[in-house]
Amino acid sequence: MKKPALGDKDVFNPSEAAEFYGLSRRRFFRLLNETDGLPFVAMYKTRKLIIRSEFEAYLRHHPETKEELKNGRPPIPQEA
Repeated sequence: MKKPALGDKDVFNPSEAAEFYGLSRRRFFRLLNETDGLPFVAMYKTRKLIIRSEFEAYLRHHPETKEELKNGRPPIPQEA
C-alpha cells in the first residue's frame, strides 16, 4: 500500500508537519512540549498529532511564531 503524499494529508505527526512547512524540528518540538493547550494538537494515546487546518489557521494568526519556527528569529519590524 502506497503512503499518501504529505500534501494530501489532513493530520501530520510532528516530524511530517516540520518537514511540510519547512520548520526547524528542534524549535517545533520545543513549541509542542513547552506550550499547553495548542489548538492544532490532538492527542492519540501518548502521540501528538497536528491537525493541518488548525495549524495553518494558527500560523496565519501568529506570523511571528512561524518566523521563529523557521529561522529562530522574530521578524524584523518594517519601517513605515
